[in-house]
Amino acid sequence: MPLKTLIVDDEPIAREVLREELESIPGVEVVGAAVDGAEALERISRQKPDLVLLDLQMPGMGGFEVVRGIHRGAHMPAIVIVTAYDTYAVDAFEAGAIDYLLKPVAQERLRRAVERAKSLSARQAAERLAQLQEIAAPGAAPRPRKIVGKIGEEYFLLDAGEIFAFQAEGDLVWIITARRKYLATQTLKGIEERLDRSRFERIHRNALINLDHIRRISALSSQRWLITLSNEQRFVASKRRAHGVRQLLSG
Repeated sequence: MPLKTLIVDDEPIAREVLREELESIPGVEVVGAAVDGAEALERISRQKPDLVLLDLQMPGMGGFEVVRGIHRGAHMPAIVIVTAYDTYAVDAFEAGAIDYLLKPVAQERLRRAVERAKSLSARQAAERLAQLQEIAAPGAAPRPRKIVGKIGEEYFLLDAGEIFAFQAEGDLVWIITARRKYLATQTLKGIEERLDRSRFERIHRNALINLDHIRRISALSSQRWLITLSNEQRFVASKRRAHGVRQLLSG
C-alpha cells in the first residue's frame, strides 16, 4: 500500500516543492496539503494519512499545537517536522516526531525520512505517540528526557543510558556513545538540567559523565581523580568537583 502523506505548510512554494519531491519517491501518495493547523487537524481526521510533513511556524495554530490535537484524536500518523529553524529539534522529538528536516530539504534526506515512516507500523506509531503524550500535553510535569544528537543534517534520538559522557569544546558539545560521537543541540548546562536527578555527574566544567559507565576511579592527588569509562575514555575531575567524586567512591 502507498504511504499516504499530508503536507502542512502555510507557504505555497514550500508546499509545491515538497509535493514534487514526494511524488518522485516510489510508494508515496500525496493525499493533500493544508495551509494551517486547523485545516491540518481536519484533514488528518478525515483522510487518515500515514505520514504528515509538518511545518512549525504557522499563523494561528502552530505545529506543536497540531501535534497536541493529534494526540487527542483517534488517528495518529507518523510526524516529520519540516522547518527553517534548528532550535526546536528537542521539543519536536519529545512531541513524537520521527524525524526533523531543515529547509531547504535535500532529496536524499526526505527519502530517508519517508523510509523511516514506512518502517513504522500504525501500531508502533500509535504506541510512540501515546508514550510521549504526557510530555507534549500542556502543563505536563518535567521528567528525564531523551537527548537529541546531530550528525551532519540528521538528528538522532538517544536514550540517556547509551550515552557515556558529554564533553564541551568551546561552543560545541559532543555526545559520546560506545561507537559514535554526536553534536548536541543544547549547551552542557542545558543538558545537565534536563538530566537532573539522573545518573549523570558534572565532574568538570567541560564534562558530564554517566556514572553507570564508570570502569575505575584513580586518585591523582588528594583532590584530583582520574575517571576511566568503559570505553576507555578518561576524564580528570577538577578540584572543585573532587568532593562529589569522593562521595561516589564512598556511596
